Formats: sequence, C-alpha cells, structure tokens
Amino acid sequence: MNIDLSPRSLAWADADPTRHPFDSASAARVVRSLGPAGRVPSRPDVSSGAAEMGAWAWDEGRPWADAVSHALVEQYGRWTMGWRWGHDEGDFDGGPVGNWCCPQHSITTPEETLHRVVAALCEWREWLESLARWFDAHPLDLADVDEQRILWERGARNLILQVTDRTGCGSGWYGHCHQVLHWFLSRWGVAPERAGELVDEAIGGRFESWTGPDPVLVEDVAERLALSLRPDHAVRPATGPAPDHLEQWLTVRRTVPWHEAPDGGGNGPVTPSRDGAAEDIRRFDAALDPARAQGLLAALDLLRADASRGASLDFELLRNWQQHVLGTPRLPQFRELPAFAKQGRERYGIGPDTRARLDACLAESAPDATRPLPLTARAARAYLDVCFFHPFGDGNARSAFLTLVFVLAREGVALDGVGLLRRVTFRADAPEDALIFARYIGTHLAETRRNAAASDV
Repeated sequence: MNIDLSPRSLAWADADPTRHPFDSASAARVVRSLGPAGRVPSRPDVSSGAAEMGAWAWDEGRPWADAVSHALVEQYGRWTMGWRWGHDEGDFDGGPVGNWCCPQHSITTPEETLHRVVAALCEWREWLESLARWFDAHPLDLADVDEQRILWERGARNLILQVTDRTGCGSGWYGHCHQVLHWFLSRWGVAPERAGELVDEAIGGRFESWTGPDPVLVEDVAERLALSLRPDHAVRPATGPAPDHLEQWLTVRRTVPWHEAPDGGGNGPVTPSRDGAAEDIRRFDAALDPARAQGLLAALDLLRADASRGASLDFELLRNWQQHVLGTPRLPQFRELPAFAKQGRERYGIGPDTRARLDACLAESAPDATRPLPLTARAARAYLDVCFFHPFGDGNARSAFLTLVFVLAREGVALDGVGLLRRVTFRADAPEDALIFARYIGTHLAETRRNAAASDV
C-alpha cells in the first residue's frame, strides 16, 4: 500500500527532470492559478503545540496540502509530490526540502503559505536537477561493470554524502537516501526490483535517524553496493502478454484471510458526532474544484438513501452515484476496453462477463450468516473490487470510496473521520494490502465509536 501523494513512491522515471519540463520563473503564477490557492484554510489563533492546532492541522490543513499536491501533479506531473518532503518530522519525514514542514508550522496567512509552496516546489525541483547531474557525472554501463566498479562506488558514496547534507540526517533521512541510491541504479539500467534489493543489502539497516553515518560506514555501503552489481541485473525486455491485474486481484481476493480483519470496536450501528466523509469532501475536493465537491456530496446523499432502503450493491447502483461524481448528462457505461492505472503499471482486462463478475463480487459485501465476516473486511473488499475492476473511464477512486461508505451505511455505520481511507493506493497482487486497509477502516470505526460514546456522556 502507498499513500497516493507520497514522494516515497516516486520512481526515477517519475522524478527525472529531463523528462518533465518546468519553468521556475512562472511557478508562482501557476501555483496561484490552481484551485487550492484560493482556499487556504484559516489558521486558529493558538500555539503550534496546542491540541486544537493538532486537530486543525489533521482535519483542515492536511486535506488542503493534499489538494495542492493533487493539483500540482495534474499541472506538472508526479515529480511534484516531493514539494512537501521537509526535513525531520514533517509531512513525510526525513526529506530534502527546507521551505515546507507541515500544516502546523507552514500554513499561516494565504500569501505567506503560497509563497512557501512555490519556494518548496522550486527547491525540490532544484534537488532533482542536482541529482540528475550527479547521476550523469560518469557515463556507466552495467555490461562493463567489472571495469567500472570504482566509478559506481564513487557515485554511490557521493550521493550518500549529498543526501546526508541535504536532509540534515534527521528523522527517517535514510528513507530518501535509499530512494536516491535506487534512482541511481535505475538510471543506469538496473532492474527496479533488483535495485531495491541491492540497496537494502548494502545498507543493511545501519543508517539511523538523527545520526549521520561516519565515513567508514559510507565507504562500506558504497563499496558493497558497487561489488554487488552484475551485468544480469539489467532490465530485461518484457516477453509474453502483459499481466492482467484484475485476474491477479481475483486470485489474491480468494486467499486473503478476511476473517482476521478487526471488528472496529464492536458491532451494531453508530452515529458519529460529525460526518467524516462529507467533511473530507468539503476540505479536499472543494479545494480542488467546488463542482467536484458538489457532485461527490450529491452522490453521498444518494448512496445513503440507497443504504437506508437496503439496496443491493451492484454496478447499476454505482453508476447512478457516478453520474453525479462525473457530472455527466447520461449514466456512465461500463468500460469496453482494458483499463490502466498507476502510470500504466497495472492493466485490468475486459471480457464479456466482467460486469457480471463485478456484480457477483459486490454482492458479497452484504452480511452472510453462513460465512460471517467483519464489516471492516467486507467494506475493504468491496472498495478494492471497484479499484481493480476499474469499471469507469474516470473517477474510479471516488467510486471505490463511495462504495466503502455505502457498505458501512447499509449497516447503520458512519465514520467521523476518513483520513486513512482516501488518497491511498493498493497493489492488485499484494494480499497484505487488503488486510492493512481493513485495519485502517477498523481504526476509524473504533475511534468513531469511542468519540460517539464520549459525546453521549
């Protein structure tokens, strides 16, 4: 599972500045033209350490910063996600950016805040450009690695030192160091999966937060990495048909131990003290585009009416909600071609029975006395079904979220927060992702039950 807007998920193909044009001179104008620029949240007049400030940062500041990231990705590309990767314990921990920390400390007045966004974006871009220059300092060829090991070692050593200098070796700095070394190997043709393994083995868990590595350790990591490289670590051309990640998901779906999902603090309906789904839409989606938020809120009202009448979950229900989500004059149709997601890394096949198979999967979201499963498991599974069947041409993540809300609502459950349930991505072939997501639902549900009980006292 990945946080959808986390820079840790960036591959070098995403971040390589030679692939993604950027004009720093126009950045301020572009940032101020984006939807979130006109909706900077008002900072409460309390100290940064106050509990009220922490709640505001999570409930309002973070969704706004997520909206900025989303808008920047739409404008420039995925490389922009690193603008929030501040030093130490910021939004993402241990990054190279000094102009942004986190909503608690970086969102002030609208003008100051937007200035920080622009400065952080340009700082992150400058860092990527400097890395590209370091990567290309010596032309390398994996086929000649035996003759070039000293160059590979020198490159790795210099990059570690660059990262330690740029991050300050604060909390979690080694995560970005691992990423930069991975990027370096990828730049020169090492297969991505193998690159990650080689970097893991070279570092061996020896880098620590708040501690800069001594020169001997830096030399040892660089040497181990260089010595581990072989010509057969190169990327190999794909052979055979592209995998069908929908079929992979359906295989995984049958093997996940869904019964191990948490119960969310008990059974039975719960009415939250606030509407977490609607609040997140008003803070994140409205910051991007008020019309987008209006469509989602209309779909939310419709799905709750459907849930209250005990409607069966199927594609017909989904597309009635999706018409509001997309703002289309007609009901959206089930896709007719293979679909792609995650920058083309996942492909979802299509066949004459794909819609019927989706309906059969969604039907399993209802309680079944013969095969009882926790509500959290059934909600997570239905969400992932929509993600990987990918039924619509656009807006599938929003459709999946609405599906989750419906499954809960049909059993009288609503959540007072959804911070862990949106802007996340999952792999179709990773069974552990499914249970992690079910646990996240359980975390929110247990918290909602506690808060509801406290408000009744």
